[in-house]
Amino acid sequence: MQDQDPTLGAENKIADKLAENIAETGAAAEITAEDTAGIDTLPSLAEQLREAELKALEHHDAWLRAKAETENVRRRAQEDIVKAGKFAADKFAQAMLPVKDSLEAALATENATLESLKEGVELTLKQLVAAFQSANVTEVNPVGEKFDPNKHQAISAIEADGEPNTVLTVLQKGYLLNERTMRPALVVVSKAKSAA
Repeated sequence: MQDQDPTLGAENKIADKLAENIAETGAAAEITAEDTAGIDTLPSLAEQLREAELKALEHHDAWLRAKAETENVRRRAQEDIVKAGKFAADKFAQAMLPVKDSLEAALATENATLESLKEGVELTLKQLVAAFQSANVTEVNPVGEKFDPNKHQAISAIEADGEPNTVLTVLQKGYLLNERTMRPALVVVSKAKSAA
């Protein structure tokens, strides 16, 4: 198939219109400026193809850059996740260091009396509680509360006055981390007295 010159197509159009007008009117038709305007201004097919190829290259380059940027963002996000996992306990570990130092100091003390050891343990416990608070670790001591299977683990149930499923005794305190149960409290709950 041969490439057609676009000016040839425009000339053919004018000739077809002229022939059509002559056939309809039986007289020569007048060719207007509008009919001939497209002949000189039509870009060549080669020029149009070159422009389209340039645009395609620009779009391809932009796509490659966007793809590379997306990959970089994904890689950085994965690195941040790995770092967060490695160093998540850093703040808590920093808060625990004074507790360890206090315990070591207590053990290193010679001729410690029972009273001085007790005071040291109480101060160390205060440091530990402060470390827990800074890490949003809260204690669960549910004596007298309604049994909650999400926060408590019932070891046994005994007959008692009052409402059934109430925590009577805490055998081991539970702990929450940001309101999520780390360790449930081990509890004894009440059950209704049997009708004898």
